Formats: sequence, structure tokens, C-alpha cells
Amino acid sequence: MKRTNTFDVVPQSEQDEELLRRLLDASAALWNEINYERRENYADPDADVWDISEYRGRYGGTLGASTVQQIERKNREAWRSFFALQQKGEANGKPGYWGNEEKGRELRTYIRNTSYSVEWGEYSRLEILVGQDLKDEHGLGHRERLRLEVRGEPNWDEYDKQGRLELYYDEQADQFRAFQPVTISGDTSRLAQPLANETAALDIGANNLVACTTTTGTQLLYEGRDLFERFRETTREIARLQSLLDDGRYSSNRIRSLYRRRTRRRDHARDALARDLIERLHADGVATVYVGALTDVLDTHWSVEANAKTHNFWTFRAFVKRLACTAEEYGISVEVRSEAWTSQECPNCGSTDRTTRHQDTLTCPCGFEGHADLTASETFLRRYEDTARPMARPVRLKWDDHDWSESPRSHESPNEERTNPQVASVGR
Repeated sequence: MKRTNTFDVVPQSEQDEELLRRLLDASAALWNEINYERRENYADPDADVWDISEYRGRYGGTLGASTVQQIERKNREAWRSFFALQQKGEANGKPGYWGNEEKGRELRTYIRNTSYSVEWGEYSRLEILVGQDLKDEHGLGHRERLRLEVRGEPNWDEYDKQGRLELYYDEQADQFRAFQPVTISGDTSRLAQPLANETAALDIGANNLVACTTTTGTQLLYEGRDLFERFRETTREIARLQSLLDDGRYSSNRIRSLYRRRTRRRDHARDALARDLIERLHADGVATVYVGALTDVLDTHWSVEANAKTHNFWTFRAFVKRLACTAEEYGISVEVRSEAWTSQECPNCGSTDRTTRHQDTLTCPCGFEGHADLTASETFLRRYEDTARPMARPVRLKWDDHDWSESPRSHESPNEERTNPQVASVGR
């Protein structure tokens, strides 16, 4: 079972910080060189994108041979992911660069699992391997490693195996941070188990991020309009600033800062949503969660704006991965299933070509009218599970930049202001 420890890294002297920055900057330079060579090979029909130069001789003295290998491996993984998405028609572009020397590089590196160690205690510390040239410049012994203070409590301080360490500089927070993947097995007493054998189905939406229905009759609605509007405002500001750049320039410190802020804000809300949702489902006795396949999501939400929400904003695969990782702590399984046409299907008569969706409302000539996303999640659930229980009033949740909390109108019907509740519950 894989988990991740996240912590801050604090150099204890100006010399240590300079050494760490040089290590991360050299890693970014190496990534850029490898990536440039692969992009050139990709553009040449006679070249092999996997055939690159040998870089250990040039960067080994600064990074150490094992870190050079990890940067090469990470870049190879990025290209493999690009080709996999390209085959599915979902690629958004070739792997990019980590900034440049003139405008500033993205300070980041990857350390092999045998080339670092973390000790947790009253004075927690991280030790990482650096190249011999850096050791000589900064007076480190031949077998000595760079020692840095660690701040933060580990989620998992006992594990069977540690993975490749990701170390980066968060410019906005002016802080070095680290991600340590770990594998745990054996004693899983810290992990919960499902309380029953109920099932839930999720509709990944454009305006409402997640609509959920369970076989217990619970319905949850995570509203996303405000989140996406902020995401879109930041995107517009990035486009405006890019239009002001001189010819030949593609970015600036301000633009990079906005990209990072936009990504962090989205990821924080997404990760918190996964945690809040799984905790609620566990309390409801859910053991299995169905999530619609990405192709179904993009086909259903066909408009340009909706695709921007479900594809660019949502980062579907990252959400499902986070959801599955969190669910694993509670013994809940996450399964990707087809949800094609559930957003158009009338739960009353089964029609898909006569229904009409307007904003959050789905209507049908047969007389049905209900909340479109909640109806879709309920239809999705009934496709795979026999549910005969009546649906409770939905719990509506909004993001306040820190937590997902129930809105003041949480237990009102989402259509109550404009729909007869008796009509809205037809077929439920």
C-alpha cells in the first residue's frame, strides 16, 4: 500500500541553502537539456525519441550519478505518459521545460530511494546525496551527505520501503518542500474498514464538481461554480499578462506565480473534497464507489466551457487517483465504470432523446423534473446496483478555501425555489 509523507525542508545555514539551490537548479537544467533533445528527436521522423546523450559526465559532479539517473527516468516517464494520452486522443502537449536560466528555472529534483534518509524525532532531519564537486566546494567529506532540518509530522513514520524523494522550492511560500512516497504493509490497524456493504456512484460535473448518490439514499452535492470562476479569472489574468510580453518571451515571474497559485488552489480544494467525501461515505457504510470514465465525462459535457471545467480544471485522473488513495485507508474500493448517457436519461421513462437540461435542471415531457447532476448520479448507481430506497434531501457543500462545509440551504432540494417538490421527486 503506497502513501506519501509531506514535509518542509529547512537549510541550517546560508551555505547549505546555496548548495541546495545549486542542486535543484542543476536538476532543472538537466531536465531541460534532456527534454529539448527528446523534443527535437520527436520532430525528426528519422530519430528515436528515446535515444539521448549521456549526461552523467557533465552533471554527475554536481548532482551525483544516481540523481542524474532519476531525472532521466522522470523525463522518460513524462514522455511515456504523453504517448499514452496521445493514443487516446487526450494529449494536451509534449512534456514542457522547467523554466530557463535567463527568466528563472523551476527548482526541483528527484532523489533515488537509496540516496537519502529521513530521521523523525525531536530534531527531524533529511540527508541527501550530492555530487563530489559540490562536496569539495562546500567542505563536505567524501562520504558525507547534505544534512537539512525537517519540519512537520509524518503521516507514516513506519514503513517497509521508501520511494523516490521529490524535493522542490515553493516560490510563493519561500519554502523548500519534499514528498516522500512510502510503502506500508503488515500491520494495517491504523486503517479503517467498511462499516457495511453499500455502494455509491459519482457524477463528475462541470458546475457541480461531484454529485453523489448511495444505496442508503444519501445524496451529496459539491458545488463548484465559485471555484471554477476563480480558476477562470486567474486564467484570464495569465492570458492578459502573456499578451503584454515582448516578442520571443513566453512567461514571466508573475505569470509563473499565477500558474502555481491557480494549481495549488485547485489541488487543495480537490484533495479536500476527496477526503471529505470518503469520510462521509465511510460513515454511511459504503464499501464501493463507482466513478464515470473520463471519455464519458468529456462526451457528455460537450461544450467548450464545460470541457474546460471537466478536463482542464478537474484533472480527472489526478482526482480519481487521490480518491482511490484516500478510499484505501477505509477499505473502500473505487471502480471506473461507463456512465454514458446518464446525464440525459429520464429516471421516470428512460428517455434520453426527449429530455432537456437547463443549467442544473433536467426535464422530460413525461413530467419529470429534477436536479440534473443528482439525477445522473442516481441513474448511474441504478445501472449497476438495485436501489429501491427513497432518496433523502441532498446535502449541499461549498468550499470556503479551507473546508467543504454544508451550505445554509444544505437540506433544501436544489430545485426547490423553481420546482414543485412533488414533481421533482417523480421516479425516485
